[in-house]
Amino acid sequence: MYLTIKETAEYLEVPKEYVEHLAHHNKIKKLNDGNQILINKNQFKNHWEQMEKYRAMIQEYLNEPIPEDPDIKDED
Repeated sequence: MYLTIKETAEYLEVPKEYVEHLAHHNKIKKLNDGNQILINKNQFKNHWEQMEKYRAMIQEYLNEPIPEDPDIKDED
């Protein structure tokens, strides 16, 4: 399935200008259809899988309890 730049920006939840920048600098695969640029939606599948993995790792880290301080005896 192909999306326009505007649709891709909405799908990725990023500004339209950012997607235009990626397309202009060949950071994402694009198809030029005369007057508009089309972007394959499937190329972002791997990106979303990695983002979900990182979100889960961060959430796991944030949910980890803070270890108690070791009992340090005062030398005084």
